[in-house]
Amino acid sequence: MKILLTGAQGQLGWELLRTVPPGVTVVACGSAELDISDALAVAAAVATHAPAVIVNAAAYTAVDRAEAEALRAEQVNAQGPANLAQAAVARGIRLVHVSTDFIFDGRQSHPYRPVDQPNPLGVYGRSKLHGEEGVMALTGGQGVTIIRTAWVYSSHGHNFVKTMLRLMAEREALAVIDDQIGTPTWAHGLAQAVWSVVSNELSGVYHYTDAGVASWYDFAVAICEEAMALGLLTRQPLIRPIPASAYPLPAQRPPYGVLDKTEFWQALSWQPSHWRVALRSMLAELL
Repeated sequence: MKILLTGAQGQLGWELLRTVPPGVTVVACGSAELDISDALAVAAAVATHAPAVIVNAAAYTAVDRAEAEALRAEQVNAQGPANLAQAAVARGIRLVHVSTDFIFDGRQSHPYRPVDQPNPLGVYGRSKLHGEEGVMALTGGQGVTIIRTAWVYSSHGHNFVKTMLRLMAEREALAVIDDQIGTPTWAHGLAQAVWSVVSNELSGVYHYTDAGVASWYDFAVAICEEAMALGLLTRQPLIRPIPASAYPLPAQRPPYGVLDKTEFWQALSWQPSHWRVALRSMLAELL
């Protein structure tokens, strides 16, 4: 089976490439090889490589910068997936598209199901929602899988875990937001979920993160404790919880972004890992 992978240089793309199942050939495209916002380039790439499945891991993910770069965010996160969907429909190719918890406003107090009403708070979330809507409109929901995820990190690239490790090594104390709740997700596990979707030809809209919930403060404390246990840190800084209002950013975040994964787990008989177990495995890669 041949897969056309977009966003190959990102965290998820990198993890997908190191977890390729037997019998699968991947044509890996970073943004330099394929700008998904260019419809002609997408059509040409699909015609040249003739994949059985397109996996779209490409995205504009700079949440705060998106507030000032709304056009580029829309080009990559909305027009890009639409271009891929159009090419997939034209050639009868399946599409797996990765989306985000930021399509929700975070104002409910129980995990979001795939059927819950989106209401993004900022440019990034709106652009990702527009991407979902474009994909579904062009495909009619046939031969397409949308996987929403959240709080992704990896040993590759820039992310919260690696930023925290750097700050913890540099500072005696740091403050971390404690009133935004979600689920940390190791991109390695997310990649395995994507490959499971591909191999099982699962279609529809699903949620995937690791199991459990945390605030950013909880996540930071866990990073510190696990890193100390592994010897990645030589001293333990003071970590102080603060409200989001004490650390204003250009983009508003959903205060609650926990996703309900029940339907995904049931559809694929998936055995979920708790986020802290996944964190420990990722940190071990940094030794």
